[in-house]
Amino acid sequence: MLVNLSSDSETPLIRTFRQQRSIRQPTKVEGFGFWSGQDVSVEFRPAPVDTGVVFVRGDIGESARIPALVQYRVQAPRRTNLVYNGISVEMVEHIMAALAGLQIDNCEVWVDASEMPGCDGSSLSFTSALQQAEVVEQTGWCRRLIINETTRVGTDEEWVEASPAKSDALSVQYRLEYKECAAIGKQTYEGVVNPESFQRDLAPARTFMLKPEAEWLRSQGLGTRVTFNEVLVYDGNGPIDTMLRFRDECVRHKTLDLIGDLSLSGCDIVGHIVAHRSGHRLNADLVRILLTEGSILENTRKTA
Repeated sequence: MLVNLSSDSETPLIRTFRQQRSIRQPTKVEGFGFWSGQDVSVEFRPAPVDTGVVFVRGDIGESARIPALVQYRVQAPRRTNLVYNGISVEMVEHIMAALAGLQIDNCEVWVDASEMPGCDGSSLSFTSALQQAEVVEQTGWCRRLIINETTRVGTDEEWVEASPAKSDALSVQYRLEYKECAAIGKQTYEGVVNPESFQRDLAPARTFMLKPEAEWLRSQGLGTRVTFNEVLVYDGNGPIDTMLRFRDECVRHKTLDLIGDLSLSGCDIVGHIVAHRSGHRLNADLVRILLTEGSILENTRKTA
């Protein structure tokens, strides 16, 4: 349902809207794709109001644009990929999480390869670069996706659920349970998502996998440039050859992934999201449902 608040409305809901944001100047991050091993450069560029987040494959041409929206997501193992007009970008979730966590609504993300750089396995490099570019407010209001009722997708073992907000914000809880690895075990993270909490609690959290999974990927010729400093690889005793940044770094990274996937709604989500062992596919399934069941509020009042 689309609800437009008229320009002369004095409803308190007007005060809950925030202005759209972009960055003041371009900024660049370079690295290599974890899956492909291919070098890649990412340049974040300012974008006008209502642009949204758009990936631009500069190696193909300026017209090779892929909107970062859930309808263009395609299924792939352990990552979020987007395809539009036959052109793809891969493993975008850490970039999307950084943009969403900092509440950057309009940005062109220029890349010169299909797979995004893995950097240190977290969103920290992207978050730092975007902060250096300076986040600025724009003369337009953000759309808000209001969760009106409880909706769950998944199975008894793996699911993600949205319910009405506990406050006028997005709050999340992720419940991680790794029966296959006692060193990870059960972990839970819960918090309200805003730029301060994202930078402090989530952006530095690195991706992780079990040692047999890493060995299998290497046997397939994947991840050959990745080291133990960039991905947490667990054996029975814990992460190999690295120190954790957080005691519960694994669940914090899963929460980071969740925020990146939720941002494919193209809206500020106002609700409480609880995820239990969910992954990218279930997260995207929930977003698709919320876009049909929730209320999208638009403030038509212009800013100064």
